[in-house]
Amino acid sequence: MSGWSWRFERTDGSVVADVPEGAPASFPAQADAESWIGESWPSLLEAGVDAVSLLEDERVVYGPMSLHPPT
Repeated sequence: MSGWSWRFERTDGSVVADVPEGAPASFPAQADAESWIGESWPSLLEAGVDAVSLLEDERVVYGPMSLHPPT
């Protein structure tokens, strides 16, 4: 069984060491992870997260994906 999670990153690609408050450690399905990020990205951005990458176990599925609105 796979575990899905988000890696929280800064603009320079470094990983945000402290997982933002309220962020689940993992999700049972990709759709659950994607739904959560769709609802949570504004608060993550406020917490200093610039981008996220979706992981299935340790494998990067996609990302980094910027949380900043397009300009």
